Amino acid sequence: MSPSHPADSSDLIGLGKRYWLSVYRPRDVVLDHGKGARVWDTEGRDYVDFGAGIAVNALGHQDPDLVEALVAQAHKLWHASNVFYTEPPLRLAEELIAHAPFAERVFLCNSGAEANEAAIKLVRKWAAGQGRPPEQRVIVTFKGSFHGRTLAAVTATAQPKYQEGYEPLPGGFRYVPFNDVAALDDAFAQGGVAAVMLEPVQGEGGVMPAAPGFLQAVRERCDTHGALMVLDEIQSGMGRTGMLFAHAHDHVTPDIVTVAKALGAGFPIGAMLAGPKVAETMQFGAHGTTFGGNPMAAAVARVALRKIVSPEVLLNVERQGNDIRKGLDKCNHAFELFSEVRGRGLMLGAVLAPTYAGRAGEILDIAAAHGLLLLQAGPDVLRLVPPLTITDAEVAEGLERMQATLAEFAARQAKVA
Repeated sequence: MSPSHPADSSDLIGLGKRYWLSVYRPRDVVLDHGKGARVWDTEGRDYVDFGAGIAVNALGHQDPDLVEALVAQAHKLWHASNVFYTEPPLRLAEELIAHAPFAERVFLCNSGAEANEAAIKLVRKWAAGQGRPPEQRVIVTFKGSFHGRTLAAVTATAQPKYQEGYEPLPGGFRYVPFNDVAALDDAFAQGGVAAVMLEPVQGEGGVMPAAPGFLQAVRERCDTHGALMVLDEIQSGMGRTGMLFAHAHDHVTPDIVTVAKALGAGFPIGAMLAGPKVAETMQFGAHGTTFGGNPMAAAVARVALRKIVSPEVLLNVERQGNDIRKGLDKCNHAFELFSEVRGRGLMLGAVLAPTYAGRAGEILDIAAAHGLLLLQAGPDVLRLVPPLTITDAEVAEGLERMQATLAEFAARQAKVA
């Protein structure tokens, strides 16, 4: 069947239900193509995209510069492995370090989970190199965090719902409440802490930013106790909050930072950035990857990075983030569905009021019917992470569809009452 005559959406959905491992519950929509912050399904319906592939499509759909970079590299070399040098990943590493004053070396991989796995291994290798026994290589993480689905990363993720059934989990992690300095002090008092790992803005945990001063408190405790500060910027990084790295808002210097998602603007890639304390810890054979640093992914990421760091894009993030907040406040004035709207830049969470707790998924279904793609961050939070390049017109139309979505949801509640 030719691309111009796609299969009926019900047939395609049937394939997914028949052959995919049943770990997803996608909505019954088959997306076909996109442009900017708008996508179309196989039935020709259009949607304003406030989800961006879970904060991945930072430059929207079909950005011409990304397409050009991908096609040009596709005509040269797809894959070589790290047994040989190729130019795109070398240039990407150089350019990442140029924009990351805290880092000296880069490990390129394929995803956020792999970047976090590399960071966890680097922490343990560093601690071992200092002569610390295994029981003194503890990594502190925070309740509500999300660090990935691999076994070590899901153990670092301090949310039992992601861990249940995968026991026995790897040891060496200690969980504390997010934004709680006293609890952090208690964790250090127990001894053996090699690192603290956290997101500057928790994504899956409800779009929860670190409280003012909390990152500085983490940095101070790590320095006092000889521990590393590891920042997971897989969702909050790459311009999502209006700065290339979210931790820059808090003026801290981490030892390790992980990035992915928007780094490839849709093409799978991840990276771990290592600061001077740990830059030389891993030597030949200590870690590796077959596909990491793939020349096609790196070629795309170079262009994405160049565009994301531009003042035009970063200023657009701040401006559109403010406009979306205002639009959500207007909706809330009309329907009183949210207890708060939180986040930074274009990483926003609309928290459902207690009366509507647990119903974010229902609102997402209504939104899709109104031509709006949203995400949730747990059952109580609507997550909005549109492309960083979203335009005034796309924001305005998206907010109109949000208004219609919330109006329908509110009307349903009135009928039930």
